Amino acid sequence: MKKSHLSLGKKTQYQLKNPDQKILQKVDNPHLDIDYAIRLTCPEFTSICPITGQPDFANLVIDYVPSKSIIESKSLKLYLFSYRNHGAFHEDCTIQIAKDIIACIKPKWFRIGGYWFPRGGIPIDVFFQNGKLPVGVWVEE
Repeated sequence: MKKSHLSLGKKTQYQLKNPDQKILQKVDNPHLDIDYAIRLTCPEFTSICPITGQPDFANLVIDYVPSKSIIESKSLKLYLFSYRNHGAFHEDCTIQIAKDIIACIKPKWFRIGGYWFPRGGIPIDVFFQNGKLPVGVWVEE
């Protein structure tokens, strides 16, 4: 993607109504010659319970080994922010985020952990992994 099309460095509009995969942007992987892991965390992720309308909060941990592209971090922030007023269960949010990132950058390996804060006394943590971790790549558990 050409740099002129990136959100990076431009004024940000935060009035996003619903999650939209098109918000996600990618940039070229600067190190195609080696396999390495990238970890992105979002400790203040929010969405809304589709039944009660109450806010849900999570700490998302996203790990991946890039192929040709890496996720552009500002676009990821805007994409995750778009869930703020989106009504969906924890499982749906976590898995949809995984699917959208995978579709955008097609990583060699991908893992997401959605650590949802308890509401009603029960935390619901959601985990998903896609692909096989390349030999020799270190990823903290």
